[in-house]
Amino acid sequence: MYVCICNAITDKQIRQAADDGVSDLWQLQKELGVASSCGKCKQAAVEILGERKSHRDRRHNSIKAASSV
Repeated sequence: MYVCICNAITDKQIRQAADDGVSDLWQLQKELGVASSCGKCKQAAVEILGERKSHRDRRHNSIKAASSV
């Protein structure tokens, strides 16, 4: 779905950027241009980044726990 209508940025693009290492709104703006026009998408973009970070952290912790067994 489109998150940033002004710049035609989708949730999939934001998730991919997060997977590629983008961790905050400023980096996301630099990479994709999200929230650089009207700003109405800012909150949704930040939430998607946060969800992706939580997902990565949980996956990293479970891999780390499994390797220490």
